[in-house]
Amino acid sequence: MRKPLGAALLALAIAGAGAAPAVAAPVDSAASFGKGVDTGSVTSVVNDTVASTADTLGQVLNRPKVQAVNFAGTVSLSNCSGSVVRFPKSEDNDPALVMSNGHCLETGMPGPGQVVVDRASSRTFGLLNSSGSRIGTLRANKIAYGTMTDTDVAIYQLTTTYAQIKSQYNINALTMADTHPVAGTAITVASGYWKRLYNCNIDGFAYRLKEGDWTFKDSVRYTSACNTIGGTSGSPVIDQATNKVVAVNNTGNEDGQRCTVNNPCEVDESGNVTVRQGINYAQETYQIPACFGVDNKLDLSASGCVLPKP
Repeated sequence: MRKPLGAALLALAIAGAGAAPAVAAPVDSAASFGKGVDTGSVTSVVNDTVASTADTLGQVLNRPKVQAVNFAGTVSLSNCSGSVVRFPKSEDNDPALVMSNGHCLETGMPGPGQVVVDRASSRTFGLLNSSGSRIGTLRANKIAYGTMTDTDVAIYQLTTTYAQIKSQYNINALTMADTHPVAGTAITVASGYWKRLYNCNIDGFAYRLKEGDWTFKDSVRYTSACNTIGGTSGSPVIDQATNKVVAVNNTGNEDGQRCTVNNPCEVDESGNVTVRQGINYAQETYQIPACFGVDNKLDLSASGCVLPKP
């Protein structure tokens, strides 16, 4: 997990990027984990940009035709990315939800075993259209759920419904798949913070992913083309064939260290540890829909809900 980038404007100018994203105010500890905005050098950002462009071009030429994934429904946070999401049984008049990472919460990173539920929030999100332009501001009224135990996810409830967002901005929420993702699937990591798309495949799954004091279960491992950088934390991972969200981007091993913050390691069922420097990860989301019922209300006691409880 990564932290806000103080040199973002300079990096973007040198890299030839267009409009600069909003850069977080003073960095707090919540943003220093995983794929929050990085404090890395300007050179690393430029190199990442060039490498990602080359990787993306190669995939476009070689992969089978699939649905075009764009930025519609993604959002930018002060230090992370996110998306407006709905579940298979959500209704248009339900209060809309925004998903990001637990380590992106404005209240700070939840400790191991900590679960945040129904906490008041007035956080705002920049809503993007298909081309990545910011077309409006959405506001939360509460953190419905947030944790870094077993997974790394935050779900905000908004003051507006899906129907209101559609009426005002002509934007549909992204639907969250309720089935386990499949290895080999072509995916796109859509970062609302950087207004940047990363295309790759699901390489496989980590039985346990250990990072500092936190442990995540059954994490998605990307192929190397998804070289996500700081600021991509909370980005939806979208199945290119269905356009559904199958995971939420959250971390990667930067320096080759073993099981430290920003250097997660994989631990298999026998306890064997594998370090994959430069490889990035996401947390599955298929188990989340079972925990939300009528009116998008959180119900951690619902049948099939396996999210950690407070």
